[in-house]
Amino acid sequence: MSLPVGEVARILIVLAVFLLAAHLGAALFVRLRQPPVIGEIAGGLLLGPSALALIAPAASGWLAPHDTPTAHMLGAVYQLGMVMMVFLAGLEMRPGGQGTERKTVLFTSVTGLVIPFAGGLTIAQVIDPGALAGPHGSAATISLVLGLAIAVTSIPVISRIMMDLGIMGTLFARTVLTVAVVEDILLYVVLAVILGLANVHGDATFGLPTLLDGEAIGLYVAYYVAASVLFFAVFLSGGRALFQWLTGNWRLNVLERRSPTALRLVFLFALCLCCMGLGIDPIFGALLAGIAMAEPASRESPGLGLLRGFALAFFVPIYFALVGFRIDLVHHLDLVFFAWLFTVACVIKFSSVWAGARLAGRDRAWSTDFAVAMNARGGPGIVLASVAFGAGVINATFFVALVLLSVLTSQVAGVWLARSQARGHKFLSAEPDRPQVAAAER
Repeated sequence: MSLPVGEVARILIVLAVFLLAAHLGAALFVRLRQPPVIGEIAGGLLLGPSALALIAPAASGWLAPHDTPTAHMLGAVYQLGMVMMVFLAGLEMRPGGQGTERKTVLFTSVTGLVIPFAGGLTIAQVIDPGALAGPHGSAATISLVLGLAIAVTSIPVISRIMMDLGIMGTLFARTVLTVAVVEDILLYVVLAVILGLANVHGDATFGLPTLLDGEAIGLYVAYYVAASVLFFAVFLSGGRALFQWLTGNWRLNVLERRSPTALRLVFLFALCLCCMGLGIDPIFGALLAGIAMAEPASRESPGLGLLRGFALAFFVPIYFALVGFRIDLVHHLDLVFFAWLFTVACVIKFSSVWAGARLAGRDRAWSTDFAVAMNARGGPGIVLASVAFGAGVINATFFVALVLLSVLTSQVAGVWLARSQARGHKFLSAEPDRPQVAAAER
C-alpha cells in the first residue's frame, strides 16, 4: 500500500524530530555525567503535553495525530523499540565467569527480591487499587505491578553508571550485575503473568488463548501462568544451545554466511512470535533471545555488534523519547502519591538489600553503596510502566509515577556512587588485573 507524498514527508519529519530530540537530550545528560536514557526521555517530554503542548498545542499534536499513518508508524516504532530495549537488556545477562562471592549473591538476591516484592503486595492491600488501575487492571495485577516496581533493578543503567566510574572490573560491580540478573529474570516472569491476567480481563484475539473457553476465568489464569513459566524454563535452559546450533558450521546455514545480523534478527523475531502464539507479550521473547545470544564483550560477533549499534542509534532512542512524549505532568502527576511511592520504594529496597549484604558479612560502607546501586530502576522500570500502561493494566497517573520513580532512582544511584568513589571507598576503585567489561549504552 502506497502513501501520499505528503504523508511520507510527515513521517520522515516526525521520525527526524524525535530522533534529534532523543540524541540531543542524551548528549546533554552525558555531559552532565547522567544516564543518557534520562536525556532521551527528557527530549520526548519537551515535545509532549508537559512542555510544547502548553505553548504550541497544534505543533505538539501534529507530531502524533490520532488515527493516521503517522500515528500507526510511531506505534510500530515504539513497539519495536521496546522489543530492542529488552533484547539489549538480555544481552547484558552474559554467561558466568564473573568470580562473584556466592554468599553475597545468595543473601542479597533473596532479601532484595522477596522482601521488596512482598512489601509491594502488602501495600497494595491497604490502598484503593481502583485509583491506579487501567481498563484491564484488577486488584491482583495492581498488587503485582507495585511489587515489581519496588523490587526491580536496572542492569543497563547501573552498568552504564559503573562504566563511567571505571569500576566495571571490580568485585563490587560484578556482584551488582549478578544479583540484578537473578532478580530481573524472575521479575520478567512475574510481568508475563501480569500481562496474562490483563488478557483475562481484556480481549485475547490471537494465539492459543483464543481456543480457551471465554467464560473459564480460572482456566485462563492457569494457562497464562503455566505458559509463561514453561516458556522461560525452556528457553533459559536451551535457548543458548539452540542459537549456537543455528550459527554453527552447518552446511545449510546460508543466512549466517550471507548476513549474521539478519540471522540474529530472524532468531529474535521468531522468539517474539512464539510468545505471541502462546498469548504472551513479545518482549519476553526478546529478553530470552538476548540471553541466548549474549557473548563476552571482548568476543562479541560483528553481526551482533551491528544489530546493537543500529538499535541504539534508532529504535531505542525513539522508544524512550516516545515514553517521555506520553508523560503528562500537567494532568497526571499526583505529587502526593509519587512522593509516597518514591519514599516507600527506596526505603524498602535499600533496607532489604543492605540487610542481605550485612548478613553476608559485608561492612557498612560496602552494604550502603551496594543497596543504593540496586535501587536504580532505569530501563526495566520504564519498560514495566510502558508495558503495563499499554496493556491497560495501570492508568496514566500510575504510569507517570513509575517512569519518574525509574528516572530519579537512577539519578540518585549515579550521584551517590560518584561521591562514594571520591570519598575513597577502595571497593569502588578499578582493579588493574581485571579486564574492563563493556556495558550497554543506556
